[in-house]
Amino acid sequence: MEEKAVFVGIIRREDDPRKVEEYLEELRFLAETAGVAGDRSFVQKVDKPDNATYIKSGKLQEIADYCEENCIQYVIFDDELTGMQQRNIEKIIKVSAVIDRTSLILEIFAQRAKTSYAKMQVELARYNYMLPRLAGMWTHLERQRGGMGTRGGMGETQIEIDRRIVKERITRLKEQLKKVDRQMATQRSNRGQMVRLSLVGYTNVGKSTLMNLLAKSDVFAENKLFATLDTTVRKVVIENVPFLLSDTVGFIRKLPTQLIEAFKSTLDEVREADILLHVVDVSHPDFEEQMATVEKTLQDIGAKNKPIYVIFNKIDAYTYQEYDEFSLVPKAKENQTLDELKNSWIAKEKTPCIFISAKQKLNIEKLRNDIYKMVAEIHAGRYPFNNFLW
Repeated sequence: MEEKAVFVGIIRREDDPRKVEEYLEELRFLAETAGVAGDRSFVQKVDKPDNATYIKSGKLQEIADYCEENCIQYVIFDDELTGMQQRNIEKIIKVSAVIDRTSLILEIFAQRAKTSYAKMQVELARYNYMLPRLAGMWTHLERQRGGMGTRGGMGETQIEIDRRIVKERITRLKEQLKKVDRQMATQRSNRGQMVRLSLVGYTNVGKSTLMNLLAKSDVFAENKLFATLDTTVRKVVIENVPFLLSDTVGFIRKLPTQLIEAFKSTLDEVREADILLHVVDVSHPDFEEQMATVEKTLQDIGAKNKPIYVIFNKIDAYTYQEYDEFSLVPKAKENQTLDELKNSWIAKEKTPCIFISAKQKLNIEKLRNDIYKMVAEIHAGRYPFNNFLW
């Protein structure tokens, strides 16, 4: 039987209800990537999340009744839950698991990790997420608490033992990752002074497809979130100019801080790149918000000030709503044709950009030519006597 999940979000006073629905739709896509079918969403308007149960008791009971009637296995919240909130919710909603967005993303990363390095990074992130929540994993020992001359009894002792085990595991993982990091740093230094470009962007915008197109490689790519976890580096030659092109893990809204921390060394390819190729899914209705998320993440990892070339991908999938010229409602972003979007974006932004379709191979030759010019300019400055490049 297919496992099913329902999704829970809140609308604060300052929130746009449409945005919240889109966020829950992204949460559904995350669940499907993890192998769980989405069923329906529940939303509640609140001033702030309830400290004890995140949402109010009435809505919580409504969700519990629905899950029981429809054989739902998972309840997934769009925000990160505290350990106390999760335990209180589980007392009311009887399902296989109550999880939050962070836990779901960590599960996807665990499923997608292929190399030992990526597996260690994900394991480190999961342990860091788990550490402050350990108390909830030992509630079955609460009735053993108490006893003459003890401080809390057996249950608390077991929690402390488990906390120590997790901390020791975190320490070992950090030491192992440091060794691998040193090896990877040596590999990067051995590449000499070759010009480096790195593909960055929101998850599922087509970075791996573009990587395959430019590098003529076979990087795994599919229409799912986080298809790529391990950094892939390929040598590319356009005309007579060689450079290194890397593809890294995609970013996402509310990317868990534990993952950013664990994957910082993987993202060294981004930090050390000469140029960042920011790939954007222009067909997504909220592509500008996704761009802002990527820019925020780049800032978090110390790569915000790199030269950026924006690649608006998936123009073949771009759609817009016809605008009634007699309408009293102002023309909105969704009423713009692709040409209008191109002109407005190019006019208002100083960042160089291009509009392409990697899937349909549209405008790829211009992309190659633009990359050639950027790389050749850096190459000429780095190797001034190699005039043959010109």
